[in-house]
Amino acid sequence: MATPSQTGKSCGPGGLWKSKKNQNEATAPQASLNGDDKLDVEHISNTSLDPTDAAQPTQRRREAPALVRDLTPEERARLEKALVKKIDLRLLPMLILMYLMNYLDRNNIAAARLAGLEEELELTGTQYLTCVSILFVGYILMQVPSNLFLNKIGRPSLYLPTCMVIWGVISAATAAAESFGGLVAIRFFLGFVEAAYFPGCLFFLSSWYTRKELGFRTAILYSGSLLSGAFSGLITAGITDGMDGKRGLRAWRWLFIIEGVITIVIAFAAYSVLPNFPRTTTWLTDDERQLAIWRLDEDIGEDDWTGTQNQTFGHGMKLAFQDIKMWNLMVLVFCFVASGTVTNLFPTIVGTLGYSNINSLLLTVPPYVLGVITTFLNSWHADRTGERYFHITLPLYFAVIAFIIAAATIKTAPRYLAMMLMIPGVYTGYVVALAWISNTLPRPPAKRAAALAAINAVSNASSIYASYMYPESASPRYIVAMSVSCVTASIAIVAATVLRFTLVRLNKKLDRGEVVEGAVAVGEAVPGEAAKKGFRFVL
Repeated sequence: MATPSQTGKSCGPGGLWKSKKNQNEATAPQASLNGDDKLDVEHISNTSLDPTDAAQPTQRRREAPALVRDLTPEERARLEKALVKKIDLRLLPMLILMYLMNYLDRNNIAAARLAGLEEELELTGTQYLTCVSILFVGYILMQVPSNLFLNKIGRPSLYLPTCMVIWGVISAATAAAESFGGLVAIRFFLGFVEAAYFPGCLFFLSSWYTRKELGFRTAILYSGSLLSGAFSGLITAGITDGMDGKRGLRAWRWLFIIEGVITIVIAFAAYSVLPNFPRTTTWLTDDERQLAIWRLDEDIGEDDWTGTQNQTFGHGMKLAFQDIKMWNLMVLVFCFVASGTVTNLFPTIVGTLGYSNINSLLLTVPPYVLGVITTFLNSWHADRTGERYFHITLPLYFAVIAFIIAAATIKTAPRYLAMMLMIPGVYTGYVVALAWISNTLPRPPAKRAAALAAINAVSNASSIYASYMYPESASPRYIVAMSVSCVTASIAIVAATVLRFTLVRLNKKLDRGEVVEGAVAVGEAVPGEAAKKGFRFVL
């Protein structure tokens, strides 16, 4: 293969190349930016299968851009590594920070309960639980329309921060609630706006990273929610101890004001940091952009997001809902989230250990910290090995054990051990399951966007009823809630097993050269693994 010096390419100080104009203009693939700032990297050669048969279609095979085609494998690996690092540094810190605030603003009502919210608003019976649950009604309603709209406009750099500004304002306005009705209304609209973020981020990440890179990046993103659980306890403990009664406001009101203002500030910063999709972003050089697009082409055998004209709401939903794998994934993720609803009221559950409110808030921190560590390690290993099933199911067995212990005893030490295992047991495998969605339903983008949103929306339906399984009368063991979580964790293991058998069967069909919807056959894809042996589902 030609070296850079032979092809007129020279490596710059940053490790990225500058391409010279190909001397053979007649045969060189062209890479150019049009007026919409969209890079054209489709290199197509048409070969007639049979000139005498007019009914025969023309075979279209896209070729790599010259700058990619002329690189040695070592150069390609080095340049791609530098590109991925650049993408990581641009995307992940801000996305994590935004998701931390998304989860914090959504679940800080659990910590606010220990800071005087229920007492000051005179909530009785199940009114507090209704305030927790109502958020997820709005959250569910908006997810699919929001993700399809994001896919249509192709401007996450504008859409996601704008949604964040709005939910920050609503979150801060929670401090003005004076009654049960006012709090319910605020919580509903908060969920309605927050719904845009998490499924939008999953789709956003899947538009930048290959399937083997996606699991760890999803885990890094989800670490924002786990860290928010830890920070929530620390922040609420500090506010309760130092600001309760300041300027005539109870600690829970200060909690919503402070966190809402921080959300708005971060959102304005995100406008200048977040990029769009690889084809429409402006912060990469032309060569970097071509490589960013091409490596995704190679991974799934087909171009990804190409422009708003190719993204339709109805078509994406139809393709997603017709795919049996989406329904299997929906059951899997629903059961994961149902098992993880314990986090919606985690400070209350930890409070049943009998310690003071501040100590109870501090005791919520270690389980989340352990969850971050195990999630990182598990997802890193899943990406490194290219395996999904065992990285999803093995942590669930620990969750099942934790729920059994919590329901079976009232002794402090075993119950806190169970609490330490609950969050890592559920969320360690959950983030790998989220990556499995994009791995299993990679194309077209409209289908992937619809599937991610639909699965996330339905899975969060469990949070509507879950809060009612934690009445004060059921403490400290919460037998019904722990039993239901144990059952749903077990069903998740079964659903993952069924999906694995399904994907193994589909891969065998692909090995035999049979057509499988959503997969690229040998020779039809862009050059790379998908072209050499065809697309294969990740197991």
